[in-house]
Amino acid sequence: MELDLSPKLAKKVYGGEGGSYYAWCPNELPMLREGNIGAAKLALEKNGLAMPRYSDSAKVAYVLQGNGVVGIVLPEKEEKVLAIKKGDAIALPFGVVTWWYNKQDTELVVLFLGDTKTAHKAGSFTDFFLTGSNGIFTGFSTEFVSRAWDLEESVVKTLVGQQSGKGIVKLDAGFQMPEPKAEHRKGMALNCEEAPLDVDIKKGGKVVVLNTKNLPLVGEVGLGADLVRLNGSAMCSPGFSCDSALQVTYIVRGSGRAQIVGVDGKRVLETTVKAGNLFIVPRFFVVSKIADPDGLEWFSIITTPNPIFTHLAGRTSVWKALSPQVLQASFKVAPEVEQKFSSKRKAEEIFFPPPN
Repeated sequence: MELDLSPKLAKKVYGGEGGSYYAWCPNELPMLREGNIGAAKLALEKNGLAMPRYSDSAKVAYVLQGNGVVGIVLPEKEEKVLAIKKGDAIALPFGVVTWWYNKQDTELVVLFLGDTKTAHKAGSFTDFFLTGSNGIFTGFSTEFVSRAWDLEESVVKTLVGQQSGKGIVKLDAGFQMPEPKAEHRKGMALNCEEAPLDVDIKKGGKVVVLNTKNLPLVGEVGLGADLVRLNGSAMCSPGFSCDSALQVTYIVRGSGRAQIVGVDGKRVLETTVKAGNLFIVPRFFVVSKIADPDGLEWFSIITTPNPIFTHLAGRTSVWKALSPQVLQASFKVAPEVEQKFSSKRKAEEIFFPPPN
């Protein structure tokens, strides 16, 4: 059975006054299950709190919109409280406990992409909440919790049963949450919109790559990531991951056209992508994109912390490395045709500006 690679939008899983949690379903996007990839989105309204939870999957979080605060507790470490804003990427290894809070008028939206190889359900994240109506301790007997916390059972009943919210709640306007500390960001977050560019091609596009050098925690997560901003009507070179990694792409802004080609030169996807779409490129399949006039921006994770790509057009492509005789024989063309082919795209790499 052929896999459906068409882009999909997230669907609401739960929520209330404080905000909502959305996820992509493996039944609708089968490559999530096939590739053991999870994808979800958290949207918090003003004074919305996503209560403390941990997950069965390592993830990369990316702030799509707004400003807020995140609390992060790594195993056997003290809490770190970070101010976050649009463009921030945060690596969340196994065992990390997080909470998220928005005190601004603008909705705070955070994307989560991660590896579900060890998850309860392939292609889906399962969160375990510490508090709330579905919190872990609602399942233990009062006796067990009382012994664990060294508290009277009456106090335990209040602590466990008082919060009727599930996952996300809205706090009173005057409630004071912990203030973020600037020093807590070091090594925990990287703003992809402000970080040094790894690729910057005039009228073509820009790339920031998230790896173990600029955010060491991605090594523990086992994922790499990048933010790509393609200029209006520019093209991203056809290419593939040459280290057997999957590429999971979320369209942040704009729109454009995408094509994916697989085994035996078969085009397996030709579609228009737009903001909010998520799609997955299978291992070794070749993908290319052309932005619409307003440009195209996407955030991707790659299922290896330091990904390597091979491009099939441009100055750094494999074509430039192959000898002329091999090209002539393989294309079955005369030398003058091969020379014309080889003389093109000598300056541009990865991104190609629109034709004049």
